[in-house]
Amino acid sequence: MTSLTIGLLLILGLVVVVLLGMHIAVALLATGFVGIWILRDNIDLAFRLLGMASYNGIADYLFATIPLFVLMGILVSISNVGRDTFEVAEALLRKLLGGLGVATVAANAVFAAVTGVSIASAAVFTRVAVPEMGRHGYRLPFAAGIVAGSSVLGMLIPPSLLLIIYGVLAEVSIGAMFLAGIIPGLLLCFGFVALIMLLARFRPSFVYTDVEAARTRQAEAHNDKTLTWGEILRKLVPIVALVTLILGGLYSGFFTPTEAGGVGAFGALLIALMRRQLDRARMWQVLYQTGLVSVAILVLLIAAGYYSRMLSIAGIPNAIAMLVQDSGLGPYGFLLIYVVIVLLMGMILDSTSILLIMVPISAPIAQSLGFDLIHFGIVTVIAVEIGLLTPPFGISVFTVHTALADPQTKVEQIFLGTLPFVLVMALSLLLIAAFPILSTALI
Repeated sequence: MTSLTIGLLLILGLVVVVLLGMHIAVALLATGFVGIWILRDNIDLAFRLLGMASYNGIADYLFATIPLFVLMGILVSISNVGRDTFEVAEALLRKLLGGLGVATVAANAVFAAVTGVSIASAAVFTRVAVPEMGRHGYRLPFAAGIVAGSSVLGMLIPPSLLLIIYGVLAEVSIGAMFLAGIIPGLLLCFGFVALIMLLARFRPSFVYTDVEAARTRQAEAHNDKTLTWGEILRKLVPIVALVTLILGGLYSGFFTPTEAGGVGAFGALLIALMRRQLDRARMWQVLYQTGLVSVAILVLLIAAGYYSRMLSIAGIPNAIAMLVQDSGLGPYGFLLIYVVIVLLMGMILDSTSILLIMVPISAPIAQSLGFDLIHFGIVTVIAVEIGLLTPPFGISVFTVHTALADPQTKVEQIFLGTLPFVLVMALSLLLIAAFPILSTALI
């Protein structure tokens, strides 16, 4: 049996054990260890490479970005910044057709710029925005679909944990990945806003429970209690200052990504303290959650690095690259097949698992075919994001359903409510794949 055949069987085995429920880190380490042992017929080499991967895999200063951005996101989440951002967006946009839905997308986009985690956005805005939209006559499945759909902005608008993980796996600049995510993130955001306004105008029955009552409520919006400009500034200044500090420092080159993470975490700590949202017990929970999430991600990266070495030893990336070149598919033929595979995997696996399995294989092939790895990374992340909204896994949808806790709203209805957002994401994916400048213009 050739090395290539063994490598392909090990990839198949990895997918099978993950689907059977084995933790992705354990599956990657086990597959990598067995593969190196069989391919080199040397168990000592497998152990030595495991030791090297465990140390060298996360020894770089760059990996400090992960706990720092996680800490920042958790501190921002407990500071009620999400609620305040939604209240401001609601006050400014309520007179628009579909204004509360637009406000949810806008608030989610701002919140995404400091948390970088879709699940956090989904949980926060389900509790804050969905009841308010329900009170204004929105269908709860569609309201929940707006939250689930716009929550994926957290994985694209920097800082994003998925962009960090991709940058580490593909060995490209994390700062460049952050900058590359800005225009695609805004493109998705404006696409969602346009979608909500068009549905509210031309298919109001999809948006509202009672169309006439909703229109009457819309006409009376000017009688609602509004925020003063002083209240708007008080609610917005902390989050805008934090976003400006992080992205401004990165864009100007004044901060490295790690330094931006440190400054952002300190800024988030100040916001939490000023809002009196931290006591000793809460601070301990923040540190505990930061450690829990960060260690899980770092262990996954160690496992992915080890798995990547096994793939290189087996010659998988080179063999697939030659196969693509000989087949005549061309670069975009490869990209189409790759995106379809990622979308299919998104139906059964979480986003991190997909990156850990696919990027070590696909990034070298994409580079050999002439793709810019930063552009390729943005395409990958958007394809993975679509998986957050597609059944049967759809982790963002299940998060919204759990946080909503409404027995009348079934998870199938929320999936239906997110379908228009999936279509917008698919269209955005096609545009970004066809026009790389959309992801590389700011670099």
